[in-house]
Amino acid sequence: MIKINDLLIPTLDDVDFSSKKILVRIDINSPVDPKTGNLLDDSRLKAYNSTIRELVEKGNSVVLISHQGRPGDNDFISLEEHAKILSKYLDTDVEFIEDVMGPYAREKIQNLEKGRVMLLDNVRFVSEELIEASPSQHAKSYLVRRLSPLFDGYVNDAFAASHRSQASLVGFPVVLKSSAGRLMEKEVSALAKIFNPDDYPKVFILGGGKVLDSVRIIENLVKKRLADRILTGGLIAELFAVAKGLDIGKDNIRVLEKLGILSLVPRARKILLMGGPIEIPVDFRVEKEGKVIEEPLNKLTGVIKDIGTTTTGIYSSFIKDAKVIVMRGPMGIIEDERFREGSKTLLVDALESSGYLIIGGGHMISMLGNVTVDSNKVHISTGGGALLLFLAGEKLPALEVLSTSGVK
Repeated sequence: MIKINDLLIPTLDDVDFSSKKILVRIDINSPVDPKTGNLLDDSRLKAYNSTIRELVEKGNSVVLISHQGRPGDNDFISLEEHAKILSKYLDTDVEFIEDVMGPYAREKIQNLEKGRVMLLDNVRFVSEELIEASPSQHAKSYLVRRLSPLFDGYVNDAFAASHRSQASLVGFPVVLKSSAGRLMEKEVSALAKIFNPDDYPKVFILGGGKVLDSVRIIENLVKKRLADRILTGGLIAELFAVAKGLDIGKDNIRVLEKLGILSLVPRARKILLMGGPIEIPVDFRVEKEGKVIEEPLNKLTGVIKDIGTTTTGIYSSFIKDAKVIVMRGPMGIIEDERFREGSKTLLVDALESSGYLIIGGGHMISMLGNVTVDSNKVHISTGGGALLLFLAGEKLPALEVLSTSGVK
């Protein structure tokens, strides 16, 4: 069992899934080339090797179910290509079924032999999957009622979709013996460290352009006293500088105004009054008249593009002493090579520290490049929206129902 907050979530170690027929919910939703309809990135598909291989090696027959895109969007496509890519990574044939819950799909599931793997088509082809409802309501859905009698158990390995209360995510645990998969277990075990009082100091490094998301996260961290230090960069740092009454220069104020961020100043001030351990940069790397220079916070004349050298050194000292480090969002405009240094330095320092590092968000992950990380001390989250809501203190329906379902 994994314990996180007040939840106890069963894993594959807590259930007897051997020589059974198992339905596995994965999340292989991937970016799609709008011109060709082909997948642009298949990293999410590779992530499920561990769970699927383990179930196959135990003599189970495995049926995979997932979504891809939303109706009306360019990436709302069949999962046929996904099946081919999964076959390559698993080194076994993953049979693609051009159906989800109709007679053809049910017949193929019934006849699936032990040790074989099958992928059903895009579950969002079924309109019920687009509805947000309670687990008990979804347990009565056609999707669950038609498929659940064909299976001996259900495994949810789709942490990235666990903030959704949809049929394939919350309906099956109500009626089937259920557990988290290995990827879900890894995600939840890593995030549980955030709530473990024995793992401190905890340092959160928050940057990037999604300011409202970061404000929500900081509010929760401060309210629950989860963070020992919150190190800010990017637009969130500028917001809190303004909230403290500091002058960041007319050009930077105009940027915040244009993006609608100034409306969050009262909210940021309230967080500061709560006593949040929020650090803002003391200097910045800015662009002024086409040149890159560093300026202290109290003498800003250029447009902020990265944190400065002094700030990087201060932040690095906090990282060095941390037991748990959470990084979400870059410190600067990393798309421009001139403004990657702050983010890159902090990432390297975090990787070299003795603390446990959780990396969330595609921008920070992209900076890893081909760097090999130690999975025992570094967790790269696949969470996306689920990770955001988790850090913001909101409940994740798919985890909640796994906990209440037990192992039946």
